[in-house]
Amino acid sequence: MKNIIVFLMISGWLFISCGTTTAITSTWKAPDAAPRTFDKVMVLGLIRDADRSIQQNMENHLVGDLKELGYNAYSALEEYGPKAFENLTEEQANQKLKSSGFDGVLTIVLLDKKQERYYVPGRVIYTPYFTYHTRFWGYYRTIYERIETPGYYSSYSNYFWESNLYDLNKNKLLYSIQTQSFEPSSREELAHEYGKLIVKSLVTNNLLIKQSTGGAKAM
Repeated sequence: MKNIIVFLMISGWLFISCGTTTAITSTWKAPDAAPRTFDKVMVLGLIRDADRSIQQNMENHLVGDLKELGYNAYSALEEYGPKAFENLTEEQANQKLKSSGFDGVLTIVLLDKKQERYYVPGRVIYTPYFTYHTRFWGYYRTIYERIETPGYYSSYSNYFWESNLYDLNKNKLLYSIQTQSFEPSSREELAHEYGKLIVKSLVTNNLLIKQSTGGAKAM
């Protein structure tokens, strides 16, 4: 149990010290991937139905961050609805997107969500007798503090995500990034931090070029 508490404290400190609850755990980049632009990017969340609000928030925030970078980006949920790609073949799905002018797809996948439970032990505070016995309130407060504070169980949520950037024209994966979100205060905060982190990673790793507002032609 002590190891779990130590891990939790260290993890929480790392996230807080970075000013965010989301951190990158691993990335992969195609060897021949080069900085480029897209005419039109579809942001597609692959999240179970029970988490529809998470999907909407995640897509919308990532769309907004891509637009700030100068890209024509759209939410799959808003553009096509929740069931638009069900029962389609790969060819049919690609054609559906290409016919709407999309040449890039950025996916958001919730790989796992874990509810971790840990035990916070009680404590006993001892103060020597001579420091509290001469005054009533000192005696009362010290004895009160000496009473064992009972331990209790608490929990926190971990979200594990993956986002992939695809070139639809070449039908090719260009970049993959895995992240972990530690106990976000809200779904809005989770989506906001995730979108910023993903777009920053795409630019930093020379996958996307910042362009003027309104989009640019693909290279």
